[in-house]
Amino acid sequence: MRLDRLLGITIELLTKKRVTATELASRFEVSVRTIYRDIELINQAGIPVTSFSGTDGGYEIMDGFFLTKQHFSIDDFSVIYNLLKSADGAIGGQQFISLINKISSLQPSLSNAERQDKIIFDLSASEEEKEIIRIIMEAIDQSKRIALTYTNATGQISERKIEPLNLLWERGIWYLDGYCLSRKDKRYFRVSRMSNLKVLEEQFYLRADYKRPVVREQGTNVHLRFDLSAQERVLEQFPVEFTHHGDFIDVKTIFYSRDYAISVILSYGKNIKIISPDDLKDDLIQTINDIQKVYFG
Repeated sequence: MRLDRLLGITIELLTKKRVTATELASRFEVSVRTIYRDIELINQAGIPVTSFSGTDGGYEIMDGFFLTKQHFSIDDFSVIYNLLKSADGAIGGQQFISLINKISSLQPSLSNAERQDKIIFDLSASEEEKEIIRIIMEAIDQSKRIALTYTNATGQISERKIEPLNLLWERGIWYLDGYCLSRKDKRYFRVSRMSNLKVLEEQFYLRADYKRPVVREQGTNVHLRFDLSAQERVLEQFPVEFTHHGDFIDVKTIFYSRDYAISVILSYGKNIKIISPDDLKDDLIQTINDIQKVYFG
């Protein structure tokens, strides 16, 4: 999101004396031209960013400028406060409590029970996931390797040794971003698929050849067509993948488990049609035949 990037660039400028457009582009994975536009927007927002040319050129915040609480509205504080509270509920830890207390001291009205929040974050996790997340956070803080049992989307179970780098929360799911020593590659691991997790007494150091994984798992690109009678459920289950065509709704999405894809398709009964891929149609027909045999022999 652009807002996230603008805030990130501002913080980067506040914490460093000078930084180049190329460095910012690399840091936020956008083009240099995009950074130029972002810097202009930051200037328009009232934060004075100055530019310097030459071999040691770059951008920096004008001397004497710093952010105070007057730069933030109650709504700004509310967003930060609720995000921290949600993170504390999902992960816990003294660092979040400390940050929550600091934000509350800057804006005491945040702790008013009668205050109506405009935005509420839900970074919730099950009790089992909370314990796993806590252990992962400990390993990340101490730069220690972890060992665990992992079950992938197809149900295959394997023992992994991982160098944990970051925790990510995306679409309601917690992931670990780490280097898998078993696969000799940087990968994402879904926290809910982990078990038997333990922190090893093995220190690790950041590798020079780390590359962010492009995909988490090998999935199947699926094109589905729905009858309008299923509209309400489709819009809820596929909020960003649907396209409305008047008489029908198309969904293009990715399923990481064939069994799950079949179960979703069957749940819509006659109100759904598989447009592609053809092999998924074959799997669906085979599943229907297997169900018929259960009842009719």
